[in-house]
Amino acid sequence: MAKLKKKVKKNLIRLGTLLLLLIVIIGGSLYYKEFNKDKTPIDTPNKGEKEKYPQEYNLSLLMTGDGLIHNKLAIYAEENGGYNFKPYLSEIKDYVQKFDLAYYNQETPFGTPGNYTFYPVFSVPSEFGDAMLDAGFNMVSLASNHAFDKKEEGVLTSLDYWQKQNDVMYNGMASSEEEKSNYQIKEKNNITYALLSYTYGTNGINLPAGKEYLVSVYSNEQAEKDILALRDKVDVLIVAMHWGVEYQLEPTVTQKEQAKFLASLGVDIIIGNHPHSLQPIEWLDNTLVIYSLGNFISNQIELYNSIGYKGAVGAFAMVDIKKEVEKDQTSSISLHNLNVDLIYTYRNENEKYYKVIPFSRINSTYLKDYEQVYNDYKSVIQKYDSSINVLPPA
Repeated sequence: MAKLKKKVKKNLIRLGTLLLLLIVIIGGSLYYKEFNKDKTPIDTPNKGEKEKYPQEYNLSLLMTGDGLIHNKLAIYAEENGGYNFKPYLSEIKDYVQKFDLAYYNQETPFGTPGNYTFYPVFSVPSEFGDAMLDAGFNMVSLASNHAFDKKEEGVLTSLDYWQKQNDVMYNGMASSEEEKSNYQIKEKNNITYALLSYTYGTNGINLPAGKEYLVSVYSNEQAEKDILALRDKVDVLIVAMHWGVEYQLEPTVTQKEQAKFLASLGVDIIIGNHPHSLQPIEWLDNTLVIYSLGNFISNQIELYNSIGYKGAVGAFAMVDIKKEVEKDQTSSISLHNLNVDLIYTYRNENEKYYKVIPFSRINSTYLKDYEQVYNDYKSVIQKYDSSINVLPPA
């Protein structure tokens, strides 16, 4: 009998322990549910939450004009048996690097040490390319009237440099027909983009028969062929046009006609080069047309005409690219927040250096009458569209 009581007591203790454990588990579970009722575990998808549409993606783009390396720019950049152009860009490096994409026109082909030449036939140090890449530029137009200055050798020397830059999009020169038609397409922030580059000509130096691919010379037929091959494959299509008349502040009839033709084919952005002076910006429906961004850097400091500092004042044009994807996966591209910041190439003769200075950072040390210059070129930019925003001086 004593053994039975002892066994019953032992079983009751076990049962009590189990009940207590069950109460703790149930209570803990109820507490956890109450405490976390408004929370979704990090590693558990919320099955009730629907994806929001349209989905939005964005790219920021900066564009500028001609990288035109005259003799004096190279002389002032000589260093340790080579060239260092990076100090020339010290005032714009942090500016440019804020953008996803940054474009410029490489006006002059690259050469090799011992064979550099300057105006009027160019073959310049590739260290200038190093400086531009270091500053953040990653999109380059190569087709220009000087692209064939050193004939096929000059083209291949330039391409040897650019083909090694994996993160850079370039167009306008090619080493073969296959390379020319193998269009570069890149993607960033879920937005695909491509660049085409054309020049009106090559200063009267004829391309070899059968090797017209070396430099992209513009024709409506060639442009249409290239654009139709690319248009449905990319979200954003940019065309760089080396066109117009040098030192003119307005586009020619031909520039306007070509811009309309390119816009009709669905080009998103047209960037003009070659005049070495600024020209207006306008919209042709949804196509942004920048007729000329002038010089990014050059030795044309004294270039005047009806307006001062024509060759020394260029611009940054900046725009945001927005892609919206609908639930059925159709998408659309739109351009927003277009802004222009004038830039000035400052030359210091005493200390022998150049600096590219944005007007948003300029002061009288660099350009005494910068306010008047700003007003003059703001009028040029806004001639066709007064809503174009030109950032004021510092």
